[in-house]
Order: sequence, then C-alpha cells, then structure tokens
Amino acid sequence: MTSSNTPTLGFIGLGQMGAPMARNLMKAGFNVVVHNRSRAIVNTFAGEGAATASSPRETAEQVDILFTCVGFPADVERVYLGENGAIEGARAGQIFCDTSTVGPDTHKKIAALLAERGVGYLDAPISGGTGGARDGTLTIMVGGAQAHFDRARPALDAMGKNIHLVGPTGAGAAIKLVNQMMNLICTMGAIEGLVLATKAGIDPALAYEILRTSSGASRSLDGVAQSALSRNFEPGFTADLMHKDVSLAVSMGRELGVRLLSGSLAEQMMQEARGAGYGKKAPASALQVHERLAGVEVTSKKSNDA
Repeated sequence: MTSSNTPTLGFIGLGQMGAPMARNLMKAGFNVVVHNRSRAIVNTFAGEGAATASSPRETAEQVDILFTCVGFPADVERVYLGENGAIEGARAGQIFCDTSTVGPDTHKKIAALLAERGVGYLDAPISGGTGGARDGTLTIMVGGAQAHFDRARPALDAMGKNIHLVGPTGAGAAIKLVNQMMNLICTMGAIEGLVLATKAGIDPALAYEILRTSSGASRSLDGVAQSALSRNFEPGFTADLMHKDVSLAVSMGRELGVRLLSGSLAEQMMQEARGAGYGKKAPASALQVHERLAGVEVTSKKSNDA
C-alpha cells in the first residue's frame, strides 16, 4: 500500500475488457497490482510497470481497493471466496469492487462475508464493449454504499464516463442484466428483420441502409448488419457470455414475478446459437442459424455480383 492519499489498486482478470481497464488505471497515475490465471498477460503488464501477484489473496494483501473483471458467477466466487481467494487477504478498511456481470445474489453473498471483515463491497458491472474499455468511456452501474462509492470514484472515473450509483448491493447487477436482455431482444429483432428482408428479395445492404435511418434502427441492428455483410462473427463479446447474462435476467424476472416473454425468446435464440457451435463467436452469429432455416444468406447482392 502507499502511504499517500493515492490508493494502491488491484486488478484481477486481464481479459478483453479487464486489460484495457487496468491500463487506464495505470495511465491515470495509480499504482496497480495485477493478477490473472494466464501468466502471459501478467508478464506483459509487469513490463509496463505494474506490480504483480500470484493469487487473488496475494493481490488483496497489497492493495487498498481491489477491482475484478471475470466471466461467470463461479469465476467471481472463486476469485473472492475460493482457495487463496481475495477474502483470505482482506483487512478492514478495504473496498472490493467487482465489474463482472453476474446476478445480484452472488454479490449479496460476497458482500455479507466481506462485511464481517470490515471490507466494503461494490458491484459495478460495465457496458460499452472493448472500445469503451480501451477509451475509458464505459458506463459503470454501481451497487453499494455511498461512502464506498465515493472512495472508489476516482478510479472509476479513470475507466468510465457514465458512472451511476444505482442503489444498494446488487442494484448495479440488476440494471446490467436488464440492459443485456434489452440488447439481445433488439439483436433478435435485427436478425429476424434482415433475414426476412433478404428472403423477400431485398439486397441486405440496401435493407440496412433503409432500416438504420428508420424507426427500426438500433445499435444492435448496426452490429448484426456489420457482422452479416462482412461475414465476420469474431467476438469482442461471446454468445456464451450473452447467454449467461440473459439467463440471469430471465431468472431474476422469475424470482420477482415479472413476465419476460421477449427475454425468454432471446435467451432461447442464444441457446440455439450455442447448440450450433457458435458459443465462442459474437452473439450476432445467431444470424447464421436463422439463415439456414430460411435458406438465405444476408450478404449484399452487389458484392456477390462483383
């Protein structure tokens, strides 16, 4: 830890989102201690001036505020509560902040156990993709106490531009799940619309040009059309992860007694994509399932004629 007013930060999970987020913390002048299961990226960060740790516990022992960014609920629990987990290196006065997308119950469980050790906890899921992580323009949705949020705010400001304290523990997770469900519902509409337009004999490139300036426009349409027309379904975010997020949203709806018809259909669409072998591809890869069912391919006639 530093003895000055500038806290030492930890960052666990140096994937496509976590690595640029940690770099932005370093660029902002924070001393950062990093850990990742794959050591190659840790070594890269060491070469860039970061301190390193061999486990979540060792990371926690060295920092004032700990950030984590991993994939699935089991990963979050392993990092915080598993063998050599962060909780084993925790001490009173620290703040731990998870930016992963998991359900509110996971955060509440971890927060309660950390509170017994005098450690504050924030759930702070992020939105904005790899570009937002790189540019430091993420939307960050935070659940937790105001005092903990205020202490973490300078670090959050280094990673995002739209930062909101949503409510108590779990509130950040809840709104992130709503966002993911809405995103995938719009993706489903874009996929079905582009496939239908193609089957009706309309050049998909022209269909996209019309739709993107009409009331059917959405960011999801942009993403699906770009993937389809370029035939590039490589992920910045995977279908597996999207299925996890929307399944959590649907489960939250079930627990709260909220009917989620479109959300449930979107979840099924993502499961079909995974079943077809596209789990490691972008969520827009679900288009290819619909193309096969319709017997068309959403590619520009002009490019095919060229």
